Amino acid sequence: MWQDARRDDADQRCGRGPLLSGVLSLLLQLTPGPVLLPPRGPHVCEPLMAARLDLRRPDLRGHTVLVLHAHPDDESIFTGITLRRLADAGARTVLVVATAGELGESRVPLRVGETIPERRIAELERSAELLGVSRLVLLGRRDSGLPGWASASHARALAVADPVRLARTVAEIADDESAGTLVHDDEHGIYGHPDHRATHRIGATAAVLVGAAGYRMTVDREHLHVSARDRHLVHGAARSAQVAFGRVTAEISLAVGGSARELACKRAAITAHESQVDPDAVPVDGFADAYGYEWYRRTGAPGVLDALGNAHLLAGACSHASTSGALVGT
Repeated sequence: MWQDARRDDADQRCGRGPLLSGVLSLLLQLTPGPVLLPPRGPHVCEPLMAARLDLRRPDLRGHTVLVLHAHPDDESIFTGITLRRLADAGARTVLVVATAGELGESRVPLRVGETIPERRIAELERSAELLGVSRLVLLGRRDSGLPGWASASHARALAVADPVRLARTVAEIADDESAGTLVHDDEHGIYGHPDHRATHRIGATAAVLVGAAGYRMTVDREHLHVSARDRHLVHGAARSAQVAFGRVTAEISLAVGGSARELACKRAAITAHESQVDPDAVPVDGFADAYGYEWYRRTGAPGVLDALGNAHLLAGACSHASTSGALVGT
């Protein structure tokens, strides 16, 4: 009953109704709804430097953005604010997830007969609904595991899949959806995970194939060092992989920020992945310091994400961070 109450509260915060279906599917159609209520209970803190935070609400009806991720939960951790703001602005969002995160051990008991992939896909469906995703597509590859794991050589592992073939699949989805903007991992795979590196290769190639504006997601490690040292989930992931993570501030083109309501939606989406994320690992207190921005490196002309405003520390100071110019694509 407590979990049902928590879910109802998250639905109201994010402008969503109850979960429509628990059926696992390769293709899930979701319709973003209107904002019903602001967050209740303790407020998620306003992001740092809120005085300059650009939270414009453009009219993005008619635009479509395709967001590619490696595993369930990546969409909420790295692009939760962006997805929610795009949906609220009227854009159609297509979330493509390459694997079911098969190698992520569950921190909670599974239901009788339930497998980890089934649980993680169900959690992904819930997160996608909270973030207003219009369409969810699974590519059906297998989780490769951390750097150095033998699992990366599995025949179905994403790390050994043909990136050009998968890029063509993603490009076909983008073309069918008339998506003029593609979001995917940067060259480093954010923290060096083989699957994140693979989705970079796939996403970058797909963007070229369809001529879309490309946004390469990352994190600003200097910002996190100052504002949320060791308090972002990427810190633990990088330690597990024994690799560096993110980019320095000057390398980043765009930072998307969120309001208290949008941050509450992001946290609800992250904690929807209860098999992987302990809610205590993303406490409300200080959540905005760690998760109040989402960072991108743009390739090509400005796309739809630029219309959300740029909260980057160096916005306007560096030519690569400029948001001037007309949007490209749809």
